[in-house]
Order: sequence, then structure tokens, then C-alpha cells
Amino acid sequence: MKPVDLRGILKYVPQYRNKIFVIALDGVITESENFSNILLDVAVLCSLNIRVVLVHGVSSQIQKIADTMEGFEPSDVDGSGVTDDQTLKVALIAANRCTHEILEGLSTVDLRAVTCNGIISHPMGIIRGVDHLYTGKVERVDVEMFQTLLKDAIIPVAPPLGFDGEGNTYRVNSDNVACALGVQLQAQKVIFVTATDGLYCNEEMIGSVQAQDLQEKMNRMQSAFRPEQISKAQYAIQACQQGVPRVHLINGLVNESLITEIFSNEGVGTLIYANEYQQIRRATRKDIRTIMVLIRQAMKTEELSVRTYQDVESRIQDYYLFEIDGHAVGCVALHLSEDKSSGELACLFVTCHYENRGIGRKLIGFIEERARALKLKKIIVLSTQTYTYFKSKGGFVDGSQEDLTPERLEKYHQSRRRSRILVKRLEENKN
Repeated sequence: MKPVDLRGILKYVPQYRNKIFVIALDGVITESENFSNILLDVAVLCSLNIRVVLVHGVSSQIQKIADTMEGFEPSDVDGSGVTDDQTLKVALIAANRCTHEILEGLSTVDLRAVTCNGIISHPMGIIRGVDHLYTGKVERVDVEMFQTLLKDAIIPVAPPLGFDGEGNTYRVNSDNVACALGVQLQAQKVIFVTATDGLYCNEEMIGSVQAQDLQEKMNRMQSAFRPEQISKAQYAIQACQQGVPRVHLINGLVNESLITEIFSNEGVGTLIYANEYQQIRRATRKDIRTIMVLIRQAMKTEELSVRTYQDVESRIQDYYLFEIDGHAVGCVALHLSEDKSSGELACLFVTCHYENRGIGRKLIGFIEERARALKLKKIIVLSTQTYTYFKSKGGFVDGSQEDLTPERLEKYHQSRRRSRILVKRLEENKN
């Protein structure tokens, strides 16, 4: 690992220390060549005092066992359909084998782990006239048992099986198990480790989405999602609605995907989040260096006018940062005119990893609200390369030099940038 990678990880350690991550592994992942690397990543998390619960599926294993049994076809493989007696027996064999392989793998990275009967379930029952037999759903989690294990630095490994008080065993969807554990253990994250890069809609991967927005999208166009991902999307929404802040979907076949998703701003998969996790705040003196790093490239390409450290410092009260999980990914400034009748929206920038996510529009909207609160009559923008963006996304129109105060007009001529002057008159846009 490069030193810069280590520094990047260490930025997140304080906010994740002693938090619970539920990591749900699809059955195909536990059979992959990259599985040993995933367990190494789990060891890294544990070394940082992150408490990990592992959940695993067995769909792939059930199908492989069934393929060796002449004349047998499982009634269900993912724990959401009908589980007959023979399929349950095969599921038990598959789950025991997979759990053992996980425990064996964790021992190679010097981690203690156990499997337990802490998932209490009841029959799914009769749905639309169909008895689902030995298919169950999670009723509750033995929270005390899991917390005791985690407190002692022991990783609980939960198979896709549930138990009732009468000694019956049920085949349970592993997504259901992961969601229930995440909610009842008050986990910081639920991470679905799958064989695809993330959640797809119309065959385009979703980078990040709020749970409510995802729910609305699924209500409108569920057929646009890949059928094998619908369960994860639904349980992710449910987990967020019940208190889990973040749910991730990543590709476990890609090396270091787990670490990269957790310890970088950009991530590599899909993030589904419970509430608006983005924040715009006023910058302080300690943010000056961050601002300079953000806008460095844009100044080189002349997208933004050149500003020195001292320039930003002298007007730091005008600057605002857009943060995601506590890390700045964009900035903007509102400079008031000398007579305080107008404001200039300046230094609008969003890092390339977060382009096309509506952040620029949110920053523009924020500045407009600030301007209204200050009872400004108009906002001006001077732009050499992004004037079409301000017109199409921000509602600005072409202005003229008459829209600038004498002092600003003098600086405009001194810069020789020949910027386009755009204006938005606030008294005309109160609604």
C-alpha cells in the first residue's frame, strides 16, 4: 500500500472506530479467487477497531450441489421462493460448507470467528395462495449475543438460515439477514459484496442515490432494474428507512473494492443513503489550503481566475464548501458589492469525481438563497468557459458591463479575461 493510501484511510478512522459494519457476501464471491483478498480487507477493518459481522449467501452452492444430484431441481435457490424438504436439506449442506470455508479463511488472517443461531425466524407462510413451506423471514436478531461476540473481537458469521423456538430451521434470504442485522445492531453500514459493479437501472450503474429516491424510481420502473438485484435494492431501502445510514453494493471480484469503497470519497460501487448526507457550510481559515487544492487545476486551465492563498484568506468569509461524509468535493463564493446591492457568484467548482450529480446546481441554489436572505437585488457571474452551464442550469441570462459596479468594472478590465457577464435578477425570481 502506498503511503498516500494509508493517509487516506486514516482520515476515516475516527468516524468508523467501534462502529459495526455488516458485510454480506454473495455465494459466488466466497468461491472466487478474490475471496482471500476480501478476507484480508476484513482484517484491515478489524485492525482499525471496526466491528464486522459477516453474512453469506449460498445460491451458487445450492445450484452446484443440485447439478450433481440426478433428477433433482431445487424449488428455490435464493431464499425468497418455495423451499421444499429436499431443497432445505441441500441448503443446509451448502450453508455448512460455505460457513466452514469462511471460518477457515478468517483463521488464515488471524481473526477469531464463530457461527451462531442468533437469527430467529418464522415461516414466510402462504403468499397469494402458495405455501412457501421451509422458506422463512427474520423475526428478530439476538442482539445481546452478537454484541457480546463483537465486544470480544469475535466475528459473527451468519448463514442464510433462521431458527424458531421449536427447533425448526428455515431457509432465509441472505439480504434479509443482512438488513435485519444492520438495523437491530444499529450498524453504520451494510455492504453487499456481489459479482457486479453496483446497482444498475436501464443498464447504467447508479453511483449514489437517496433511499427515498430509489424507492420512487423502483415504484415507477422496477422492470428497468436487473431482476437479480431487486432484492438487494429493496432491502437496502428498508435498512435505510429503519436507521442504517449507508448501504453499499460493490463488486467482490475486483481486488481492493471493499477498502476503496469504504475509504475513499469516490468509491467504486453504489451508495444508497438514508438522509441527505451532503452539507454546505461556510469555510474557515483552516479550509484555505483545501480550497486551493480543489481549484488548482481549474485555475491552470483558466476556467477560474487565478487566486492566491492570500486572496482567499482575505475573503474567506465569502467561501462555502460542499462536503460529502466530511470531505470537501466542491466550493463556491458569494462576494458582495461595495454598496451591498448585488452579489457575485464566484469560484464555483466541483471535483471531477462528483461531476454530473447536481452538486453545482445545489451550490448555485444555495448562493441564491443566501443572496435573497441578504436582500440583494441581483447576482452576477463572470465566466469564460462555463457560461452555458450557468444559463441552462442556474437560470442566468446575458448581462452587460452596466450590471457591474464601477469598482468591479475596473477589476474586470484589469483582468483582461474578457469574461462573459451573466446576471440573475432576484426580484424577478421570487417563486
